[in-house]
Amino acid sequence: MITVIFEVVPKEGKKDEYLDIAKPLRSELEEIPGFISIERFQSLVDPKKILSLSFWENEESIKEWRNRTTHRNAQQAGRNSVFEDYKLRVASVIRNYGMSERQEAPSDHIF
Repeated sequence: MITVIFEVVPKEGKKDEYLDIAKPLRSELEEIPGFISIERFQSLVDPKKILSLSFWENEESIKEWRNRTTHRNAQQAGRNSVFEDYKLRVASVIRNYGMSERQEAPSDHIF
Protein backbone atom coordinates (compact mmCIF):
# COMPACT_ATOMS: atom_id res chain seq x y z
CA MET A 1 0.00 0.00 0.00
CA ILE A 2 1.17 3.52 -0.81
CA THR A 3 0.07 6.80 0.70
CA VAL A 4 0.12 10.24 -0.90
CA ILE A 5 0.26 13.14 1.53
CA PHE A 6 -0.61 16.47 -0.07
CA GLU A 7 -0.17 19.56 2.12
CA VAL A 8 -1.45 22.82 0.69
CA VAL A 9 -1.58 26.37 1.97
CA PRO A 10 -4.09 28.28 -0.14
CA LYS A 11 -3.50 31.97 -0.73
CA GLU A 12 -5.39 34.37 1.52
CA GLY A 13 -9.10 34.14 0.66
CA LYS A 14 -8.60 31.16 -1.70
CA LYS A 15 -9.50 28.24 0.59
CA ASP A 16 -13.04 27.90 -0.79
CA GLU A 17 -11.72 28.07 -4.34
CA TYR A 18 -9.28 25.25 -3.55
CA LEU A 19 -12.08 23.13 -2.08
CA ASP A 20 -14.26 23.87 -5.12
CA ILE A 21 -11.47 22.66 -7.43
CA ALA A 22 -10.88 19.51 -5.35
CA LYS A 23 -14.50 18.46 -4.75
CA PRO A 24 -15.45 17.22 -8.25
CA LEU A 25 -12.21 15.22 -8.50
CA ARG A 26 -13.39 12.83 -5.76
CA SER A 27 -15.78 10.89 -8.00
CA GLU A 28 -13.09 10.55 -10.64
CA LEU A 29 -10.64 9.18 -8.08
CA GLU A 30 -13.08 6.41 -7.26
CA GLU A 31 -13.03 5.26 -10.90
CA ILE A 32 -9.33 4.38 -10.74
CA PRO A 33 -8.52 0.72 -10.06
CA GLY A 34 -6.17 0.60 -7.09
CA PHE A 35 -7.52 3.72 -5.38
CA ILE A 36 -8.41 2.89 -1.76
CA SER A 37 -9.46 6.08 0.02
CA ILE A 38 -8.93 9.79 0.57
CA GLU A 39 -9.60 12.14 3.46
CA ARG A 40 -8.98 15.84 3.94
CA PHE A 41 -7.91 17.50 7.19
CA GLN A 42 -7.21 21.01 8.42
CA SER A 43 -4.13 21.52 10.59
CA LEU A 44 -4.75 22.37 14.23
CA VAL A 45 -1.29 23.95 14.44
CA ASP A 46 -1.51 26.01 11.25
CA PRO A 47 -5.16 26.67 10.30
CA LYS A 48 -4.07 27.83 6.83
CA LYS A 49 -2.74 24.34 6.01
CA ILE A 50 -4.96 21.62 4.52
CA LEU A 51 -3.81 18.02 4.21
CA SER A 52 -5.19 15.41 1.81
CA LEU A 53 -4.27 11.85 2.69
CA SER A 54 -4.90 9.19 0.07
CA PHE A 55 -4.16 5.48 0.00
CA TRP A 56 -3.43 3.40 -3.10
CA GLU A 57 -2.73 -0.24 -3.87
CA ASN A 58 0.25 0.51 -6.13
CA GLU A 59 2.25 3.19 -7.95
CA GLU A 60 0.58 2.42 -11.29
CA SER A 61 -2.73 3.63 -9.84
CA ILE A 62 -1.10 6.85 -8.64
CA LYS A 63 0.48 7.35 -12.05
CA GLU A 64 -2.93 6.97 -13.72
CA TRP A 65 -4.35 9.62 -11.40
CA ARG A 66 -1.38 11.93 -11.84
CA ASN A 67 -1.77 11.86 -15.62
CA ARG A 68 -5.54 12.35 -15.84
CA THR A 69 -6.39 15.53 -17.74
CA THR A 70 -8.84 16.79 -15.12
CA HIS A 71 -6.24 16.32 -12.39
CA ARG A 72 -3.55 18.05 -14.47
CA ASN A 73 -5.92 20.96 -15.09
CA ALA A 74 -6.70 21.22 -11.37
CA GLN A 75 -2.98 21.20 -10.55
CA GLN A 76 -2.34 23.98 -13.04
CA ALA A 77 -5.21 26.08 -11.69
CA GLY A 78 -3.87 25.60 -8.17
CA ARG A 79 -0.33 26.60 -9.07
CA ASN A 80 -1.49 29.57 -11.13
CA SER A 81 -3.87 31.23 -8.71
CA VAL A 82 -4.77 29.28 -5.56
CA PHE A 83 -1.69 27.84 -3.84
CA GLU A 84 0.57 29.94 -1.67
CA ASP A 85 2.60 26.78 -1.12
CA TYR A 86 2.29 23.01 -1.27
CA LYS A 87 4.26 19.88 -0.53
CA LEU A 88 3.68 16.36 -1.79
CA ARG A 89 4.98 13.18 -0.16
CA VAL A 90 4.61 9.65 -1.49
CA ALA A 91 5.43 6.84 0.94
CA SER A 92 5.11 3.08 1.29
CA VAL A 93 3.03 1.85 4.20
CA ILE A 94 5.20 -0.51 6.25
CA ARG A 95 2.45 -1.77 8.56
CA ASN A 96 -1.29 -1.27 8.62
CA TYR A 97 -3.17 -2.46 11.69
CA GLY A 98 -5.73 -1.31 14.22
CA MET A 99 -7.86 -2.40 17.12
CA SER A 100 -9.36 -5.46 15.43
CA GLU A 101 -7.16 -5.93 12.34
CA ARG A 102 -4.00 -7.32 13.94
CA GLN A 103 -2.35 -9.32 11.13
CA GLU A 104 0.39 -6.72 10.56
CA ALA A 105 0.98 -5.81 14.21
CA PRO A 106 4.59 -6.32 15.34
CA SER A 107 5.18 -9.71 16.96
CA ASP A 108 6.61 -8.05 20.09
CA HIS A 109 3.41 -6.03 20.61
CA ILE A 110 1.93 -6.95 24.01
CA PHE A 111 -1.77 -6.51 23.17
